[in-house]
Amino acid sequence: MPESPRSTPPHRPPVPQRSAAATWVLRIFIWGAGLAAAAVLAAVCVLAVALAVAYPNLPDISELADYRPKLPLRVFSSDGVQIGEFGEERRNLTPIATIPKVMKDAVLAAEDARFYDHGGVDYKGMVRAGLANLNRVKSQGASTITMQVARNVYLSSEKTLTRKIYEVLLTFKLEHLLSKDQIFEIYLNQIYLGNRAYGFAAASEAYFGKPLQDITIAEAAMLAGLPKAPGANNPVNNPTRARGRQLYVIDRMQDAGFITAEQAAEAKKEELHLRDAADPNRLHAEYVAETVRQLMYAQYGDSTYTRGLKVYTSLVSTEQAAAYKALRRGIMDYERRQIYRGPEKFIDLPTEPKEIDDAVDDVLGEHPDNGDLMAAVVLKASPKEITAVRANGEVLTITGEGLKPAQSGLSDKAPPNIKIRRGAVIRVMRSGPKNTLEITQLPEVEGAFVAVDPRDGAVKAMVGGFDFGKNKFNHVTQAWRQPGSSFKPFIYSAALEKGFSPATVINDAPLFFDAGTTGGQPWEPKNYDGGFEGPMSMRRALMKSKNLVSVRILQSIGTRYAQDWITNFGFDKDKHPAYLPMALGAGSVTPMQMATAYSVFANGGYRVTPYLVTKITDHKDKVLVETQPPLLSEAVRAIPQRNAFIMDSLLQSVASGGTAAKAQATLKRTDIYGKTGTTNDSLDAWFAGFQPTRAAIAWMGYDTPRKLGDRETGGGLSLPIWISYMETALKGVPVTDLTATPPAGVVNVGGEWYFDDYAPGRGVASLGLDQAPVQPVEALTGAPVSPNPPPEERNKILDLFRN
Repeated sequence: MPESPRSTPPHRPPVPQRSAAATWVLRIFIWGAGLAAAAVLAAVCVLAVALAVAYPNLPDISELADYRPKLPLRVFSSDGVQIGEFGEERRNLTPIATIPKVMKDAVLAAEDARFYDHGGVDYKGMVRAGLANLNRVKSQGASTITMQVARNVYLSSEKTLTRKIYEVLLTFKLEHLLSKDQIFEIYLNQIYLGNRAYGFAAASEAYFGKPLQDITIAEAAMLAGLPKAPGANNPVNNPTRARGRQLYVIDRMQDAGFITAEQAAEAKKEELHLRDAADPNRLHAEYVAETVRQLMYAQYGDSTYTRGLKVYTSLVSTEQAAAYKALRRGIMDYERRQIYRGPEKFIDLPTEPKEIDDAVDDVLGEHPDNGDLMAAVVLKASPKEITAVRANGEVLTITGEGLKPAQSGLSDKAPPNIKIRRGAVIRVMRSGPKNTLEITQLPEVEGAFVAVDPRDGAVKAMVGGFDFGKNKFNHVTQAWRQPGSSFKPFIYSAALEKGFSPATVINDAPLFFDAGTTGGQPWEPKNYDGGFEGPMSMRRALMKSKNLVSVRILQSIGTRYAQDWITNFGFDKDKHPAYLPMALGAGSVTPMQMATAYSVFANGGYRVTPYLVTKITDHKDKVLVETQPPLLSEAVRAIPQRNAFIMDSLLQSVASGGTAAKAQATLKRTDIYGKTGTTNDSLDAWFAGFQPTRAAIAWMGYDTPRKLGDRETGGGLSLPIWISYMETALKGVPVTDLTATPPAGVVNVGGEWYFDDYAPGRGVASLGLDQAPVQPVEALTGAPVSPNPPPEERNKILDLFRN
């Protein structure tokens, strides 16, 4: 039987053999994918754990919805000029709606151009920054604006993984709680920008001296470049780096489409003008600001410097500027007449130009400019020319008249300590109509000026000294000085109540107090000029400031009575002992007291209390306190109106034809009243005067009393300061003659004023015209005689007064 055929399997293509290499690649890929998946899973787990553990521990950021940073105390004049700022941080909280677009665009371009597109973390930006950094392109950061807010408000600046995790978590939380505009507003107000400035509004003021609303593209770019490195990039510390950063921001603004190429080119060419701390146009009211700071701290404590209080004062900026300039000019005019005391310091200048620059920078850092008194280092010096260099590199050449104040320091015979030579640190100022350079020196003498409105006591100008940085002692409120002859009107005012009148004839003749009278050494008071004019009216005696007449008047009315009377003007009784030298201003007053006292004459006899603060608001301008100017009423009457009226008439004569005749002559108005004052030995120089809308006091003297000079007087030193201020303060103010309308209780007889009950024949007609001792006024008028001062008081006369 034939064998059946064997069945064969169907044909299969040959299976290629997998290489060992391919197998390993596959295995590595699988393992890698597994590891990646595990890493992702681990990351998710870590993130979940982080969220579970860290998120609940994140700080409560709900308060940022009502953002309230530390805001400094700010002090303003009545017309809104800022005169002071106190606090650890300069900051001016500014709503985002009022921040100019150019500033916001510059910040976005520099820090986070996609801020309004991402959710807090810019992943694209992170990748771009990473690639740039790997490729060694200029290093780029990846922190968004939201991340910076989280870090600046809540976290430290340490670079750790934990801090970074918290930063990212806080970023998400901020983005969830706040709107983009709210976050951006916090950033624009919170970020530190160097020079103690926090926020761009404060930085604009700090660097450019202008409101943020007035910022230009170039200025905005400069400010926007600061957050990255505010210490290194700011234009004060490092102009070169600041300029490079500014150009980068301008380019970024163009790339982002915020500005055109033409605008970018213009911005790059714009010359920036940084704020100059010594800017002559800056309002100087440091003594006022410090006074307000003390008042606020007494009321609000430490929160004064953080709650954003705004304090508005009664100060008028134009008058304050006039007072500041007048006082400094008056002091420097006096300084020109003083002997040159020599350079402030000497250094050995090297020969290499670069080394010279470094040496000049170092020494002038210790001797900065003082307002218009520029500090410079002498490069070359001869009797005919001085060449010196300032800290900013400006080279000054002083010749001719500009060398006169320092001739003693240029002489070949000058001692080494005053010899002006190479390496000497000197002072130079511009003076005269041609701004001629002149050698000068920092003054040792001090001064003070204060002006108040006598109708309510509002302080309109106050300068407590030559320079607040040099001497913070406020001479207006703290300096107790002898008023000299400027005190005589208060003795005259007391005499009017005792029957004297402007027509009373008083003998300007020698007075001598022997040892038996004084209980000590003989005393012979003298007039300032050393001469005597004999009998004269009380009006003329005040015009000529006759000392002997004042002593006779006080001797007649009684020292006890006069001591009580002056308290009506605000003087302290214990500062004016009841002795005869009181007639010559031997007591103690402050310039502010004198302003208050002369206001009584200016307002018809009312006592006013000087005040500075008119309004206090919080940072949102909500009024916390507002001062209402006090009304003059009989409740605050200090002296009778008729007394003030006749004293005005007397003081008007002083300003028109007496020791202060220059006042009316210069100001060319009749409503000027006042009295000069020069103390014994010319230790203090005063002018105290008023116009019905301003009572003002000018004083000069040394802190440690010493002679100003044999020929120096209140009329020569202080009156010019007063006049210079009044030229500004009275501009456009109508003339108001206080003697035009006589009040009840006075009569005019023969062209002279009298109290009606002390008209001729009833008052004191004369005093001291015979050789008999001066009689008490009670004996002259028939009134009861008051007791004489006890002998122990008379014994102290010589201890208080010497000629």
